Amino acid sequence: MGNCQAVDAAALVIQHPTGKIERMYCPILASEIMKLNPGHYVSLIIPLPVAAAATTAAADEKTVRFTRVKLLRPNDTLVLGRAYRLVTTQDVMKVLRAKKYAKMKKKQQQQEAAEMSEEKLQADAEEHSSSSQVLKPGNSDSEKAVKNEIRQRRGGGLTITAAAGSRSKSWRPSLDSITESGS
Repeated sequence: MGNCQAVDAAALVIQHPTGKIERMYCPILASEIMKLNPGHYVSLIIPLPVAAAATTAAADEKTVRFTRVKLLRPNDTLVLGRAYRLVTTQDVMKVLRAKKYAKMKKKQQQQEAAEMSEEKLQADAEEHSSSSQVLKPGNSDSEKAVKNEIRQRRGGGLTITAAAGSRSKSWRPSLDSITESGS
């Protein structure tokens, strides 16, 4: 009459796809398990913690524990006290194809979103350019009037009198409310 649980903790467990459970009592390489079970990969079973709300709500019902599976390399060592699962090559290929498809779909959605935002930017730019055509050089008489007004403001209100024949370019302050005329 020994302690059975001590023996279980000192064993590694391998679950087969058929449901068969195999126990080993010494560390072993994954490549050896793969040789014994051709067409299978060895994966580590990582249990994920169950949320406290889910455990209390489903206390009477059968609780489903979610696990994560990590494929092991052939040179990885299976450690005592852990649970491992054999996964068929077909299952691995299905998962890889599904991941590849999901990645392609995500990339396609990102491209579509980028194209839509680019189209929106182009539409905004076109709208902006059509509304600002009045300000582009050589477009209309109103623009020429704006340029003349700017020139007058820069000139500082100077007036050149042809009668005096002087072409004085000295700076004098100008006030918009007072008209300055010939000196």
